[in-house]
Amino acid sequence: MFKIYDISMTVQPGMAVWGRAPEKQPELRTLSPHPPDKDGVYESELRLGLHTGTHLDAPLHMLADGDTIETIGLEELVGSARVVDLTAVRDGIGRADLEPLGLVRGDWVLFKTINSETETFEDDFIYLREDGARYLIEVGVRGIGTDALGIERSQPEFPTHRLLFRNRILIVEGLRLKEVAAGTYFMVIAPLKLSGIEAAPARALLIGS
Repeated sequence: MFKIYDISMTVQPGMAVWGRAPEKQPELRTLSPHPPDKDGVYESELRLGLHTGTHLDAPLHMLADGDTIETIGLEELVGSARVVDLTAVRDGIGRADLEPLGLVRGDWVLFKTINSETETFEDDFIYLREDGARYLIEVGVRGIGTDALGIERSQPEFPTHRLLFRNRILIVEGLRLKEVAAGTYFMVIAPLKLSGIEAAPARALLIGS
């Protein structure tokens, strides 16, 4: 029997958002409640930033001439992925942390760090350093998933994002990997079918034994 791991964040008021900014919180509003004395139609409305919770970035996020979200095909987001245990890292993930992992060309790699241990936004979250990004480009990975809300902190010129995007490496942020052991899984990343923009919220699943 196989097991399905939902590695997505739950979208709800009060969830972790970038910088703990109140204006980045999702908003749920009831448009039509059930009448107290009879059945009716219940409808709600959601206001949601595109980088809320688990989401897929498109190159336009950091590159003025970058591709938009609909250019990323589902075939690029479904298939084998490696969860790597980087819980010993205490600041940034660099080349020295990645070299022992035996990553190979074409890998999808998901970073399991101490970020997955908390449900709050931490300013000192574990991120991918520029030298780590350069190493992953040398290896030739296809995509990277991180359990932080961003793959890098607010660094000048955002070198990690821009290096990866310019080398057509996909970036998924906001994964939840606390209950997932290191290993190889079948991965499904399903972003909302949007167009002309720089990101999309996504449901993310791993399937393993």
